[in-house]
Amino acid sequence: MENDSIVSEVTDAIQDTSAVNGMAESIRRITTTPVSDWLPDLVRDYLVPFGIKLVVAIVVLLLGRWIIKLIQKAFQRAMLRRSADPSLKSFLSSVISVLLHFVLIVSIISILGINTSSLVALLASAGLAVGMALSGTLQNFAGGVMIMLFRPFKVGDYISSQGYEGKVSAIQIFNTIILTTDNKTVILPNGTLSTGVVTNFNKESNRRVDWVFSISYGDDYDHAKAVLQHLCDADSRILKEPKVVIELLKMSDSSVDITVRARVKPEDYWDVYFRMNELVYKTFPQEGLCFPFPQMDVHVVKSH
Repeated sequence: MENDSIVSEVTDAIQDTSAVNGMAESIRRITTTPVSDWLPDLVRDYLVPFGIKLVVAIVVLLLGRWIIKLIQKAFQRAMLRRSADPSLKSFLSSVISVLLHFVLIVSIISILGINTSSLVALLASAGLAVGMALSGTLQNFAGGVMIMLFRPFKVGDYISSQGYEGKVSAIQIFNTIILTTDNKTVILPNGTLSTGVVTNFNKESNRRVDWVFSISYGDDYDHAKAVLQHLCDADSRILKEPKVVIELLKMSDSSVDITVRARVKPEDYWDVYFRMNELVYKTFPQEGLCFPFPQMDVHVVKSH
């Protein structure tokens, strides 16, 4: 056994020495041989084939990007003809774009002569590290899939989440884009949207509008209630069912507070809210109803 081990070590040493000697011989030939003798062979055997591959790879890259754009446009037209949900349309468009670009990159690598199987093996071996580094991105992708499956909201809905609220303009593969009322674009990660609290103001067919209007002590409460009821009945955007609720909320220090609760369609919420405030401000003085101001009664007692 010891002899076999010694023979094996000697053989390995001879092979290593041969490899080093062969490399040294190649370097010696290159340095001692005139350039005109080995340059044509280098150009013919290596540079020309690689140049051809590089040109083909560039052509494939440009052609591939053009084809991907055509596929995306055809997909969007097909979804438009089928009247597909805009949420599904934007999400699938993002997925298709990522997959097609991945296929294009792998094809270019293969054309350049790089062994794709070795590349796949390298990616697989580095999968754990990449997965840990991109855990947030993978979570966002999974969140996008969950959003498309359970549909807590869709494109066009008005939502509130993570301190932001606005209209959903797109649901992408990793993020959801909302447009706020002051025309700001906010990009929210799908991971936190799928696991966090989301308020969808369009989920139900109607939405309640709440007001609190105040009158002074001494004003006719029944008359104020009748005026508010008339204003609500005159607005066609306020739904008749369920009925409008007008009740005395509380008697504050300087005012009598009346609450008004009405139902409207979600898209009419803010228009109705602002319009009613304006109408009450203009109508109450005409009806002899006063807006109260903070006041304090001071009683002076004269001591003897």
